[in-house]
Amino acid sequence: MRPGDSTADWEIARPPRATPGVAMAGFRIRGDRPVELRAIPHPAVTLAVEFGDRPFDVHGTPIRSGGLAAGLGFSAFPVRADGVECVQVRLSPVVARPVLGELGDGVITLDDLWGRDTPRLRERLHHARTWAERFALLDAELRARLHAGRPVDPEVAWAWRRIVASRGRVRVGDLAAGVGWSRQRLWSRFGAQIGLTPKRAAMLVRFDDAVHRLVRGHSPARVAADGGYVDQSHLYHDVRAFTGATPAVAAGEPWLAADARAWPERVVE
Repeated sequence: MRPGDSTADWEIARPPRATPGVAMAGFRIRGDRPVELRAIPHPAVTLAVEFGDRPFDVHGTPIRSGGLAAGLGFSAFPVRADGVECVQVRLSPVVARPVLGELGDGVITLDDLWGRDTPRLRERLHHARTWAERFALLDAELRARLHAGRPVDPEVAWAWRRIVASRGRVRVGDLAAGVGWSRQRLWSRFGAQIGLTPKRAAMLVRFDDAVHRLVRGHSPARVAADGGYVDQSHLYHDVRAFTGATPAVAAGEPWLAADARAWPERVVE
């Protein structure tokens, strides 16, 4: 934790293991006033399942729900809750498609995706006695949906993993050549199945790597050079485009500051 970390008093739990392509963390945040957070885009599809009867309120939208899903590369958005008791899930987009279907890059309630299964799941999480029980319940739900869903093409999965492994510094032409497709075919199939074009996905992965280096205290100049940005202004542009804030402000966001404890490993599959 960094000095002055605003997440220092949060209770954060993690499961010992989960289904490949799935990462989970449990959050319990209590206080005398409502919790105000800004969700920052990252290279995974996000689910948040609240089980303490304190629904999330997404500012600027009519969404007020105990279960949210945010597509890959969603735009940063503020969330308010009167305390938080939830399990948050990050799904590789390779896994997200068979689990959730075509979600896009927006924010939607889990009720709209899973119907009456959502309140039943929230109730079971509420009555579970431990974080381990909650993680097991949610993992079983996700595995069942994963096995029943339609997988992405192997070529698309390979291209996604290559983008992540290169930290977003791979050319689309090289990806197309690697799978034996034309650039147009890769662009079309990747966009339809992952939710972003290959170029946008690479930008998101590179941004995610860069902003977490800023959170760890690295200088913008070093981050820009190591991340393959043309210069610091290029880095600043990307950080503002994805977060709506300057690099200095983004580096202090609780959503990002908690990652070292909640998500020590990256979701790649």
